[in-house]
Amino acid sequence: MAEPQHNAIADRLEDVRGRIAAAAKEAGRDPAEVTLVAVSKVHPAASVELALAAGQTVFGENRVQEAQSKFPALKAAHPDLRLHLIGPLQTNKVTDALRLFNVIETVDRPKLARALAKEAAKLGAAPACYIQVNTGEEPQKAGIAPAAADAFVAECRDLGLDVRGLMCIPPVDEEPSLHFAFLREIARRNGLDGLSMGMSGDYETAVRFGATLVRVGTGIFGARPARD
Repeated sequence: MAEPQHNAIADRLEDVRGRIAAAAKEAGRDPAEVTLVAVSKVHPAASVELALAAGQTVFGENRVQEAQSKFPALKAAHPDLRLHLIGPLQTNKVTDALRLFNVIETVDRPKLARALAKEAAKLGAAPACYIQVNTGEEPQKAGIAPAAADAFVAECRDLGLDVRGLMCIPPVDEEPSLHFAFLREIARRNGLDGLSMGMSGDYETAVRFGATLVRVGTGIFGARPARD
């Protein structure tokens, strides 16, 4: 029964890669500038293995604890695997996150930035960091407020964090391109090239607006399994 599943994941990966390439070319960009982050949250390690077999090496997880349950063995078996944390990070999970993740995309507050810098120095770790900006200023959503973004970028740099770019999750009921353009402008004025934006429903638009990372889950792995 594994073969049909393998074909499904491989076919979806091929489709997503093709759409990214087409959107990049439409925008006059090199498709190689865009990294696909396959979001494997709530999907089992076996599904990640199938994606790896189809040539995917960059994955995203929302929860440190879930990633700890499936990725140490996968990373040991696949040295080129890169893992991104794309969900909120509690300060008491910083050490665990630094030991497992190559990229932290959700640096969203000064307390977390300080904890990351302190623990990274202790561990000798140097993860790439993205600052999450709450472009829609939604009270229920994580992310630094847009008005505070410039100062926070400077603070993170002063702490010694390797700030590569910015990340956002637009409000579900608003036109995402407005938020992508807004994030791009904040990044431009801070001299940042990295833009993590776009998910399964809008990643092609994000690529046209300059995304360098797109986070696609259901578009690759299919519907999320129901939690027990």
